[in-house]
Amino acid sequence: MSTPTLAVLVPLLPFLGAVAGLLFGRSAPGFVRPLAVLPTLAAAVLAVLVAFRQGGGKAIETATELTPTGSVPIELSLYLDGFAVLVAVLVGVVATCVQLYSTAYLREDPRYPSYAALVSLFTSAMLLVVYSGDLMVLLVGWEVMGICSYFLVGHYWETEAARSASLKAFLVTKLGDVPFLIGLFALAADADSFQITKILGTVAAGGLDHPTLIALLLLAGVAGKSAQFPLHTWLPDAMAGPTPVSALIHAATMVAAGVYFVARLLPVFAASRAALVVMAVMAAVTMVGSALAALAQDDIKRVLAYSTIGQLGYMTGALAVGDRSAAVFHLLSHGAFKALLFLGAGVIIHAAGTNSLAAMSRMDGLARRIPDAFWTMTIALLALAAIPPFAGFFSKEAVLVAAEHTATGHSEFAPSTAGWVVLVAGVLTALLTAAYATRLWLMAFRGRGAAAPDHGKEPVAMTGVLWLLAIPSVGFGLTVGPLADWFDGKELTPTVTTSVLGTGAAVIGALLTYALWQRAVAKDGAAAGVPVSVAAAESAAETPEVAEVTHDHPAVPAGTAPDPGKALLGPLHRHAADGFHLDAVYDRLFVRPVRGAASLVRFLDREVVETYVRGAGIGPRLLGSLVRRAQTGNVQSYLSALLAGAVVLAIATAVLANVNAGS
Repeated sequence: MSTPTLAVLVPLLPFLGAVAGLLFGRSAPGFVRPLAVLPTLAAAVLAVLVAFRQGGGKAIETATELTPTGSVPIELSLYLDGFAVLVAVLVGVVATCVQLYSTAYLREDPRYPSYAALVSLFTSAMLLVVYSGDLMVLLVGWEVMGICSYFLVGHYWETEAARSASLKAFLVTKLGDVPFLIGLFALAADADSFQITKILGTVAAGGLDHPTLIALLLLAGVAGKSAQFPLHTWLPDAMAGPTPVSALIHAATMVAAGVYFVARLLPVFAASRAALVVMAVMAAVTMVGSALAALAQDDIKRVLAYSTIGQLGYMTGALAVGDRSAAVFHLLSHGAFKALLFLGAGVIIHAAGTNSLAAMSRMDGLARRIPDAFWTMTIALLALAAIPPFAGFFSKEAVLVAAEHTATGHSEFAPSTAGWVVLVAGVLTALLTAAYATRLWLMAFRGRGAAAPDHGKEPVAMTGVLWLLAIPSVGFGLTVGPLADWFDGKELTPTVTTSVLGTGAAVIGALLTYALWQRAVAKDGAAAGVPVSVAAAESAAETPEVAEVTHDHPAVPAGTAPDPGKALLGPLHRHAADGFHLDAVYDRLFVRPVRGAASLVRFLDREVVETYVRGAGIGPRLLGSLVRRAQTGNVQSYLSALLAGAVVLAIATAVLANVNAGS
């Protein structure tokens, strides 16, 4: 079977699984889990086979005209380069892990059949985006992911939070999709094609008439889909959905689509140096702002959500300095350890027995109760903090190296301004990332909140997936050498300068957070009447095997457990916890004016337009009432009226005759 044929099957199999799940899920419940897992697993295996066949060599292209349009043609085409085949492997592996994990996590959920089908459809849509060689076909997958996220985030539609979050995610991403669609049409008009290879050929020949305008329009859609400032506010609220959905959205689909789109069409953005500077500033603000917000969150999933926004900022920053290899490398690395973090958070929530206990300040004794989640999330947090030799170190260093290369004027692709902006923001974000990763680990696994009931050992389908994802979280960074051909032949190796800057910043952030946490624990222990040495000893319990945390002193009330984030942020904590009030700003700048305009339109419609409408009906109704009163049914009255009318007519005729005679 040819490679293009195999590539067609990769998105097709999850799509068929989704259709079968929606049609037969409720009538044949025994087939729900096989229909959820097997097509996605088969797609992942085929994606790996396609990647090996492509081999990082020349891109494989094939196209057929989908429908005649009379102008710019729309083609059903495939474009399989090194980036596409690697991202497809990531999507297939993470989606398979999510489906396996969900069989246990949602085993008692009555809406599991529709959930599983939507996850399969979500996966198929992202694979279509990855493999598509035509922008209109890519747009189909782009929009299908939007509607799938709406339904999946709103899975628990009985709750107000889920309903609001799903609507917000849909509207904010659609807000970005409007200029995105305009940009696609403008790009196709300049290139006279929607096919990506022809568009890139037009860019290389200098054929774009409005490169800056097109790049900025497309960037608006990317900001919405990939949750970049200022259209990032939907992603933290999307945590109202099931945790496996969060893992899928944050690691391999939806938010990854925007970054992948820019990587695929990077020459279009590079045709405008102004657009690259805008992208760099957007990435810098996103990185630093989201990291500060993550330090102030109490809900573990919101911490990870802001973390995703920041890591996407790193990818966008790499693209802003013209290095798509570094961007896609970090996309792949991040996909592994972020999926692990979210699924690990799901194990924590599952162990607590309810979503309401996702607050880290209420967690207690989890390291010894869920050792699989403890060890695997520790690995993932080390990767997130970019500590060597974990995967995140190599991929984040690749971004910093690219930024340094541009900042020092060694890149003809991007302005040095973009390089400095990304480099400074990247190093600062490395410090903040290590700080909130350390804070999450301390509060979740060594916290001193109120202990939750023990619900027993977690299912193997959940813990096994964690260990599977821990493998690339540890070792993927070491494979960048053998995979160089898939990354345009570029060796993504760290340099001494960026390694010292990035790792040094991460170590400072981690140590500072740990020191502040230790001080807070000692202070709380002393306040509870426990000797400081005892409190310190309790806080020093490293692992469930080394020491078991005991509480001879009263438990810290829920919500008052030590939080180093408050000490780190100081007066900024309150603002960071609320996402720097961006939702309130948008409410005042956009929501309230729109509601005011809607109220004015409603008033005009009700009091002005409807007045004329009502008047048009009242006139004939009054006339009808007068005529109805004359219809008495009395023949004598009719004859009297007839005689009176005849007399009036006779008098009027005589008068007119005299007037005419006199004239």
